[in-house]
Amino acid sequence: MITWMQRHKKWLIITIWISTIAFIGAGFVGWGQYSYGNKSGAVAKVGDIKISQSQLQKAYSRLYSQYSRALQGNFDEEKAKQYGLQKQALQSLLQQALILNLASSYDLVTTDAEVIKALEAQKVFQKDGIFSKELYKQVLAQNRLTPTEYEAELKKELLIEKTLKLLPIEVSKNEENILASIFKIADKINYKLLTLNDIKVDVTDEKLKTFWQKHKNDFMSEVLYRVSFVKQAPITKEYDAKKIATHYQENKMHYKSKDGKILPLDQAKEKVIAELNQKATKDQALRLYIAFKKERLKAGITPAEATISQSNNPYTPEVLEKITKHSLANPFIKPIKVGKSYYIFKLTKIIPSQVKSFDAAKKELLPLYIAEMKKEKIMQIAKNSLNNFKGKDTDFITVEANDKLAPLTKMEATDFLQKLFVSDKKRAFITLNDGNIVLYNILEQKMLSTTNTKLNGEVRKLKSAMFNQGFIKKLQQMYKTEIFIKGL
Repeated sequence: MITWMQRHKKWLIITIWISTIAFIGAGFVGWGQYSYGNKSGAVAKVGDIKISQSQLQKAYSRLYSQYSRALQGNFDEEKAKQYGLQKQALQSLLQQALILNLASSYDLVTTDAEVIKALEAQKVFQKDGIFSKELYKQVLAQNRLTPTEYEAELKKELLIEKTLKLLPIEVSKNEENILASIFKIADKINYKLLTLNDIKVDVTDEKLKTFWQKHKNDFMSEVLYRVSFVKQAPITKEYDAKKIATHYQENKMHYKSKDGKILPLDQAKEKVIAELNQKATKDQALRLYIAFKKERLKAGITPAEATISQSNNPYTPEVLEKITKHSLANPFIKPIKVGKSYYIFKLTKIIPSQVKSFDAAKKELLPLYIAEMKKEKIMQIAKNSLNNFKGKDTDFITVEANDKLAPLTKMEATDFLQKLFVSDKKRAFITLNDGNIVLYNILEQKMLSTTNTKLNGEVRKLKSAMFNQGFIKKLQQMYKTEIFIKGL
């Protein structure tokens, strides 16, 4: 592998993962129900690396937020389905896992010091220019993340960056000159936009049932986990001066001012007492865990019951993830902090995923059926009207003219132009990323004399796109990929 990478290293630049850092502050979005066929709760496995349900949920949410910002809020679940966001999110995680497997094979690691340095550099966690532990926890809580989860994701991202930086990209003058000729090409075209929104679909139960019969294995119930649990509420105690002073001396680095200086004991006292109470609560939770496990709970402590799933989880993502990693043979989960309390869970039953009935699947089935029918119809219309369509004429346009193709949005126009200028067809149609189709006929072509000043960056993007496919394909040959989620 290292030989192959060295031979191709001048082509290497990859940006294929959805950044957890970019997710902070973007909000959280759910995606509905899917079938998870792996008992551990994993949706996929690449080499030795498992991808969990919660990882996929977060990746989807991050990607949804990125699209929403790019489209200035003009984005919803229907458009997310058209863009195939669920599949994009999964593919991103699969590609991450491929690179992490490669990093592991060469014993590359991210140190705790590197994680701390990256955390302290993130402005979203800074107050008056200095990293704030309290702000850090607050921001993560607002985004439904725990420090453990966030730091684990950050550690992976840093490892991916470290791996890819081993093979930096360079741009030669010849490459700039070659690409310059592409940017000088100008086409005068006649074009017409066909949109999915204009396609009408006739929906009947009979047609839906036929569609469901073909795809019913894609509509599965969630895996349900039945648990019993006991809860340790937060403890509040009084401590003597010696106890407070000892804890302060042993942990004084925990208590800093805004400018990073260690607070004196009299100013840190409340925080010291809060930490002592947290420690007392955790210690008691561990004793409760042992008693629960040995069936020696004190009189008056009766375990409660709950059923937890991906869509019905009143606790935290960490709770569900830990439950999915246990079995009936190993049912007890060590204390997990939820809010200010600790919960000790015992897994009592796993209800596997099952094919949903037509009636139960109908709500999820309907938008997928409509999307599929619209896709088929718009493709048929494009084929039938290609030879005689009448559209709009343009002036001479280049690959950068994404503001001259109304009613296409800038994103659609960019997509169309990038595909148009690598097409060898005079009259054809191009399917856009959002599912819409542009019919076109090239009327005239010429070379411009202007020169693009951003070629270095464009060459890098082009080389990235060219290399991605081959690099990932090579890794796929090295590491087996298993996908347990149906419907994607």
